[in-house]
Amino acid sequence: MIEVNNLTKKFGEFYSIQNVDLQINKGEVFGFLGPNGAGKSTTIRHLMGFLQPTEGRCFIKGLDCRQSTAEIQKFIGYLPGEIAFIDKMTGQQFIKFIAQMRGLNDLTRAHELMQYFELNATGLIKKMSKGMKQKVGLVCAFMHNPEIVILDEPTSGLDPLMQTKFIEFILAEKEKGTTIFMSSHMIEEIEKTCDRVGIINAGKIVATETIADLKKRKSKKFLIEFHNGQELSRFLEEPFKIEQIGPTKAIVKVQGNVQTLLPTLANYQIIDLDVISQSLEDIFMHYYEKGGTES
Repeated sequence: MIEVNNLTKKFGEFYSIQNVDLQINKGEVFGFLGPNGAGKSTTIRHLMGFLQPTEGRCFIKGLDCRQSTAEIQKFIGYLPGEIAFIDKMTGQQFIKFIAQMRGLNDLTRAHELMQYFELNATGLIKKMSKGMKQKVGLVCAFMHNPEIVILDEPTSGLDPLMQTKFIEFILAEKEKGTTIFMSSHMIEEIEKTCDRVGIINAGKIVATETIADLKKRKSKKFLIEFHNGQELSRFLEEPFKIEQIGPTKAIVKVQGNVQTLLPTLANYQIIDLDVISQSLEDIFMHYYEKGGTES
C-alpha cells in the first residue's frame, strides 16, 4: 500500500533523510519511530507529495506520491505534525469546510468521532487548547473512512486519558482493515497498536522490526536482597549478569526464560525479590545511541 524507495532529501549540504526504504502492507499499522529531528516528518511530507525528493521515489497504491498527489489525497487521511487552521472558524466550521473540499456531504462519521474524542467543536479554533486542536485534526483525518491514514505525532497535546482512547480507536481501525502509517516518539502507543516499526535516527533507517520480535528481546531485571553479605558474595560467582548495588542487594538481568534463574535462587537465603521489567524504550534507545543495527 505504501512504498518508499531510496528516498533522500538534501537541503543545501544537509541530508534531512538519506536512502530511506519502507514497505507497508494492506491492513498493517506501521509505526515510524525516532527522536525529534530524526526525519519522520520529512518522510511523511514526501508521502503527501509536498516535497520533491533529491533522490528516490515513494508510492501509495502504486501511484507516485509527487506526480499523483491530488488523486492520492482523495482516498487517504492525513494528520500533520503542525496543523494549519483557519483561526476565525469554529471547529465545526473547519470540519465542515474540510468535508466540503472532499465532496463529503454526510457528516455522520464526523459527529461520531467528535463524540468519541469528547470534542466540543463549537468554539473558535484560535481559542482552543493544543489538545482540542489535535482532536479537530483527528476528526478531519478519519471522517471520510479512508483506507490509508498517515499520522504525524497523532497524540501530541492529548491528555493521558485521551491517549488511551486514541490507542483503542486505532486498534478498532486496524480491525476494519485500515492501513495506518504513524510516526511517533512515544513508545507506548507504538507498542500497543503497531504490527511493525521502522526506527529512524539522523535521517537513516537503522532497523525495521516486528513488534513481536522486539518484545522477545525484552529482558527482565530482578532486584534481590540477600540475608547477608556472605550470601550475596556467593551469588556473585553465578553465571548471570549481576550488578551489586548494596551490601546485600544486587540486580540480575535475565534474557528470555526466567526458569534459568529460579532453581539457582533456591540455594540462597533471600529476604526480598522484585521484578524490574525492561521496556521497549530501553531496546529502542540502543538504536538511537548506536545509530546502527542490533549487535
